[in-house]
Amino acid sequence: MSNKAKWNERYRTATCEPKASPVLQENLHLLPGNGHALDLACGLGANAILLAQQGLDVDAWDIADVAVAALHDVALERQLSIHAEVRDVEAHPPEAATFDVIVVSHFLDRGIIPALIQALKPGGLIYYQTFIQQRVSDRGPQCEKFRLADQELLQLFSGLQVLFYREEGRIGDVQKGFRDEAMFIGRKKD
Repeated sequence: MSNKAKWNERYRTATCEPKASPVLQENLHLLPGNGHALDLACGLGANAILLAQQGLDVDAWDIADVAVAALHDVALERQLSIHAEVRDVEAHPPEAATFDVIVVSHFLDRGIIPALIQALKPGGLIYYQTFIQQRVSDRGPQCEKFRLADQELLQLFSGLQVLFYREEGRIGDVQKGFRDEAMFIGRKKD
């Protein structure tokens, strides 16, 4: 089964309302009052919806046409400024100096990180959240290459100013806290 077919099937059978990523929900106060945002690998678009509700003009890209069509319908129904597009971001990454905000959630392709940094306008923000190798549950991908090594987001985005970072791994009481994932917000210097 192709990657596109796998994700289309997953979104076709989704039964719950998608939720925006905690990295975005918990840090809305850092967003600019207006500007152009990208929800990369958007899925059903919970991050795109939240960004548009905050007054941003949003592009939302995903390889799954089922998800993009559903998000397009929601955007029309709620009259949100979201431009949903079927796009293979590995083959067609964003262009340089295009976005004030980029949000990536539960997607990892290390090869496009330099293009994401370049796609930020000066002062632009990237919100990134995905799975880590030091997990305490079975959530997320089973293949280690789709999980971050310890503090890898800090290395991948080392050229950005770190505004927020959280990764707890297996330290302390693993029944509490934020586990299985890392969150990062970085700012491109002016």
